[in-house]
Amino acid sequence: MIELLQPPGWPSPSGYSNGVAARGKTIYAAGQVGWDSGKRFPPSLPEQVEQALRNIMAVLAQASAKPEHLVRLTWFVTNRQDYIDRQREVGAAYRRVIGRHYPAMSLVQVAGLLEPQALVEIEATAVIPD
Repeated sequence: MIELLQPPGWPSPSGYSNGVAARGKTIYAAGQVGWDSGKRFPPSLPEQVEQALRNIMAVLAQASAKPEHLVRLTWFVTNRQDYIDRQREVGAAYRRVIGRHYPAMSLVQVAGLLEPQALVEIEATAVIPD
């Protein structure tokens, strides 16, 4: 069972959850960048987000996990302003891959990522309920 945690009186978050409680088989996916299986990057942040999320789902599928099993995503972006400016497109990319399931999330701007063309890297944790 996965339970979204919302403290009383707090405003409802938009596009994420404040917290998640879960019990079951836990899967940890390493940070995934927005490249395809040929290590090719699309040029824009929304496209890289979509591919990174597809890569996460490919890893999670190896443990039979689905989008609704995600309990945490940590996003690392190289340009915070680009994320803000393209938030609508990023959100659409997210919904195409994950749907309307919003786990606990954090977003951090970093000076750079290991792969020079990467604009985003996303780590994931999922729990398949007992």
